[in-house]
Amino acid sequence: MKTLILSGSGRYGDPWHPFPATSRRIAMLLEDAGYDVAVREDVDRALASAPEYDLVVVNAGDPWGDHEDVAPPDPAAQQGLSDALNEGVGFLSMHISVASLRQYPSWAEATGAIWVPGASFHPELGTARVSLDRDALPGAPDDFDVVDERYCRLQFIGDRTVVAKHEGEHGPEPTAWLRNTGPARIAVDVLGHDERSYDSPGHRALLLALATWASRR
Repeated sequence: MKTLILSGSGRYGDPWHPFPATSRRIAMLLEDAGYDVAVREDVDRALASAPEYDLVVVNAGDPWGDHEDVAPPDPAAQQGLSDALNEGVGFLSMHISVASLRQYPSWAEATGAIWVPGASFHPELGTARVSLDRDALPGAPDDFDVVDERYCRLQFIGDRTVVAKHEGEHGPEPTAWLRNTGPARIAVDVLGHDERSYDSPGHRALLLALATWASRR
């Protein structure tokens, strides 16, 4: 299963998320499960080749953060994402990636969520309890604890099948969900702030189940 991990760097990097370390943990997990994994840090350029893969994992930050360069990406990158979705490539969006690829209109539509500056937030990083709907996701683990951030008040777009939840300020919030965009399957996992998230056996099992679903493996 040919897999591409887009790892945040440059304008897709930030001071809070250790993308090289978390992308490495994701790659190791998928490789151990039999995936053929390539990790690329040139996010825009790599997206142009997205249609060549069975699964694309986006583990990248917000390009609108403190970076002045918010020029549109190369048209080839825009076309690559569009073609990948139209051709049924699976996507897995990790953590802050719901705030990434903001210059790609099809990304927010595909993931079904956007981090809204000034509205979305997370409590202080700590141990979170994640509750699973095991009937909605084949291979999902039992409920588990993880050291991570709990995203709240994301802006949601369209329908989704929520497969995991965590407690927010005013009740349960989605942790992971599934969507279909045309022939493409999109899985979203808002866990994964740093390496400690991947120390959780439950989170590792959830990630593998999401990847399996998205890639139709």
